[in-house]
Amino acid sequence: MSTPPFRAEHVGSLLRPANLLQARTEAEGDQYRQVSGPLKFDQLKQLEDAAIVDVVKLQESVGLQVVTDGEFRRRSWFQDFLLALSGTGIQWVDADRTISAALPFQNDTTVEKLPGHLVRVTGKLKRTKGIFTEHFAFLKKQTTRTPKISIPSPSMLHFWGGRAAIDSKIYPDLDEFWNDAVTAWTAEIAELAALGCTYIQIDDVTFPLICDPHGQDALKARGDDPHKIIETYAGVLNRIVAGTPNGVTLGMHMCRGNNRGKWMGSGGYEYVSEVVLRNVDIPNYFMEYDSDRAGDFQPLRHVPKGKHVILGLISSKTPVLESKNVIKRRIDEASKFLPLDQLCLSPQCGFASNFMGNPVTVDDEKKKLSLVVDIAREVWG
Repeated sequence: MSTPPFRAEHVGSLLRPANLLQARTEAEGDQYRQVSGPLKFDQLKQLEDAAIVDVVKLQESVGLQVVTDGEFRRRSWFQDFLLALSGTGIQWVDADRTISAALPFQNDTTVEKLPGHLVRVTGKLKRTKGIFTEHFAFLKKQTTRTPKISIPSPSMLHFWGGRAAIDSKIYPDLDEFWNDAVTAWTAEIAELAALGCTYIQIDDVTFPLICDPHGQDALKARGDDPHKIIETYAGVLNRIVAGTPNGVTLGMHMCRGNNRGKWMGSGGYEYVSEVVLRNVDIPNYFMEYDSDRAGDFQPLRHVPKGKHVILGLISSKTPVLESKNVIKRRIDEASKFLPLDQLCLSPQCGFASNFMGNPVTVDDEKKKLSLVVDIAREVWG
């Protein structure tokens, strides 16, 4: 495939080199808990520029046709975007008031409840300037391959805190809030397109986390109907798709949480698959399938012709390198529910959803990306 999605894909975030990680950690310092707006570390730009040049070369060297900046200029996959919007800020709250209380980060041995904080809407939501536009412009200059930029879904402003996360005095009617969100997102996408961006990925954890019964119970406990939430978020995404310029390919990454190797949710996609895969007008879905927590491939039966699913079969959470034959068998299993021509391959998530990164090395990361490319060539030619 010469245009996106490619048979060999990746989600976007990559491990920061040691010097950039150290500098970012020092810049964050103790202010992380008190910050009320987007962090700006001008002194990091030179380090970021050099690291991005190198990470582009890494992606090209393993044979990827899609290239990102590794999200090296971000604190996390979603906070930087949301906090760059006028009308938002960090609010520290009782941890038990957030959905993350019901879905703590965990792995096989530990469970970690994050401090209670929300990106809260406290004023009229506006995009007053480009957010990731300069990031993209720099990336585009570094490669002749297809540069991809990722942005969070606007559902991230609502999901964690619900109605309480959006000031009712500012937005007594949530429809007005969603209108302003759609305006902000479509404006960013339009400016990215004007700069030559042809591939944009919308990152979303809400749909997979609603598949977890604990997530459903938490929504109900605060007075929300999980099915209505799904329909609302799907409708907002469709409005963003409708406002996207021609020539831009959209994808959506659906994740169950990724923080230093830990995850948040369990449960297959069946609970949301018919609405999301069939009715959301995004044509490409990055779906996490690296563990039993993701369920089976049956939900793929809802994917219509013309859409693609990028199977996240290779884990970014562990240094263990997957067996090529095992991955091929899983692709074959998936093809029983969705034709092989509508499938692609990638890691299940990024390698550094926040700047601290997952418990793998850059060498591990390179081997896994190379494995994606090798398997894709052998399966699809």
